[in-house]
Amino acid sequence: MTQVESEEEAPPGFAALLFAGVGMMARMIEPESLSEPEDWSTLVDDLEAWGEVPDPDSITSLLTMPTSRGLNAVLQADSLWLAEFLPWVSDGRIRARAKAAPEGSRVPIGGYSYEGRDVMILRPLEEETEDSAGIISKALESDNAEVAEAELHNAGMVLGRYHTKALAARITPSDQSRWNARNQWIEETLRATFLWRAPFSKNQPCTLSLMDVRLRDISGASLRIGRTRLADALRVPVCEFPAMRDLASLIHDLSRLHHDASSNLDLLPLRLSLIEGWKSTTPAEWASDDAFYSHRGGLAIWEYEQCLMDILEATSHQSGAPQPAVEILRYVKSYQKRMFDNRIISALSGMAGFVGAASLISTFPPEMSQIPIPLACMALSYGLFRVYKRMSPPPERPFTQLG
Repeated sequence: MTQVESEEEAPPGFAALLFAGVGMMARMIEPESLSEPEDWSTLVDDLEAWGEVPDPDSITSLLTMPTSRGLNAVLQADSLWLAEFLPWVSDGRIRARAKAAPEGSRVPIGGYSYEGRDVMILRPLEEETEDSAGIISKALESDNAEVAEAELHNAGMVLGRYHTKALAARITPSDQSRWNARNQWIEETLRATFLWRAPFSKNQPCTLSLMDVRLRDISGASLRIGRTRLADALRVPVCEFPAMRDLASLIHDLSRLHHDASSNLDLLPLRLSLIEGWKSTTPAEWASDDAFYSHRGGLAIWEYEQCLMDILEATSHQSGAPQPAVEILRYVKSYQKRMFDNRIISALSGMAGFVGAASLISTFPPEMSQIPIPLACMALSYGLFRVYKRMSPPPERPFTQLG
C-alpha cells in the first residue's frame, strides 16, 4: 500500500495518515512529535483522560518503540508506565473488555480518548514473564507433547474464564449476514479462488470478543487484553463476534507456532487439548456440539477467517506469503468438498422422511397393515440424519488432515 494525502481530521498533536492499495484503504493516526517529556504534556492536553493516568507534569523521561500494532511509549513518572497508541479505529470496546475481564487479568487501567475515540491506553509497565507462547514453542521444538498439551489446556481454560465473564457483561444475537459479508469482502479483495458462506452453528451469539488473542497474551492464569490487529484497519469491524472466534484465533496461533518450530508432534492432539481446556471453563452452551458443528461453520469457518486476515495483512505490506495460512487454505476446497459430499446422506434422509410423511398422509387414516412402511421410512430418515451429523469433521481436526 502507498501513503497518499489524507483529508481526515486528527486530534491535536496527531497526524492523519492514509494508505491505499488495490481494493484496500487504511486510515491511521500517529503522534507528530514525541521525543521529550514536554511533548507528552502537549499531546494529551486536548485529550479526555479516563481511568488512572500519570500526571503529565510528573513525567521525567520518555522512550518510544514502534510495534506492528502501533507506537509504544515507556514513561517514567512516579513509576514506569506503558502507553500503547491505537493508530486505527477498532470496535471501541477495549474498556468494556477490561471491565469484564476476570480478576488477575492484565488490562489497561487508563487512557485517553478524543471525541469518543480511544487513541491510547495505559498500564503499569509489566515485568517480563514467560508466557504460554514461549513455553509451547520450547515444547514443540523438543517434541515434548506432555508439556505442550498441558500448557495448551491451561491457555484454553484462561480464555474460557474470560468468556464466562463476558457472558454476564454482554450478549447479543448472532450476526451471520455481516459475518458472511465480511468474509466475502476479504475474498474479493484477495481475489480468492475459494468462497465460504455458512448459516453458522447454533449457540454462537455475539459477546465481548477479544477480536485477536495470541498465546503470548496468556501467562499462567492471567490474560492480557490489548490492541487489535492490522486487519481491523484494512476492514473496520461493523459487527460483533462470538466467543468461538477468539478460540479460532488461539487455534490459528498454535498453527503458527507449530509451523515455526518445524515440530514433529501431531497437531490434532495439541488442538484437542486447547479446545478441551476452553470447553471446561467457557459457558456450556457456547461449547456444545451444536456450537462446534462443522457442517454449519462451527470452529472451522472462523479458523478460515483467521487465515484470510493473515493473507490480507501480508498483502497490504507485501511481506510475502504468510505461513501456515497459505498452506492451510490449500486444503479448504477439499474440506468443503468433503462436507458437500456428506450432504448426499442428508438429502437421502430428507427423501426418506418425505416418503414416510407422504405415505401417512395419502393413506390417512392408515390401516394397521399400512403403518410399517411409513414408520420404516421415518426410522431410516432419522438414522441417516444421525449418520450425517457424525460425519461432520470434529473441531480438533485441522484442514490439512481430512481423515
